[in-house]
Amino acid sequence: MDNLVAQCSEAIADPDPIGAVRDVLRRAVSTGRLAESLPPPEPGLNVLFNDADLTILNVVWPPNFTLFPHNHLMWAGLCIYGGREDNTFFRRQDDGLALSGGKELFEGDVQMLGADVIHSVRNPGSSHTGAIHVYGGDFFAVERSQWDAETLKEQPYDINSVNRAFASAEQAFTSKQR
Repeated sequence: MDNLVAQCSEAIADPDPIGAVRDVLRRAVSTGRLAESLPPPEPGLNVLFNDADLTILNVVWPPNFTLFPHNHLMWAGLCIYGGREDNTFFRRQDDGLALSGGKELFEGDVQMLGADVIHSVRNPGSSHTGAIHVYGGDFFAVERSQWDAETLKEQPYDINSVNRAFASAEQAFTSKQR
């Protein structure tokens, strides 16, 4: 894990930081052993590294969980090391958001997102999905937006509502397992 953090830190100093981080993530996921190098994850946003220029999260998506639309206001790189992550993309319109496509990511896939992307994420599977998310900045310090999943009305991003959504989905999953 220290190696991944060091390589991402180096990559963001590259003249093409997005391309360099993409290459780091491709190498990391290509071995099929990325999960083995990670600390034991909990469902949710597990911080592996965070400073003003770089945030690395181990995101563990509960089964059948969808996170509401949100933006990052910084580029991001995603690599799936287990399971599947379906991204639904949106664009702004006068009264909220409009659908503008999607992308299914499977184990071994790497996807880069631009700073202006608005998306929701879903784990459609019956088991947890694990993904490394790398952001070109401090993920927690930027004032950004989230959109209500039903009305698509914009509101300030709230990390507490994100954490509650993950916890609720995990609780629903574990209660079905009993």
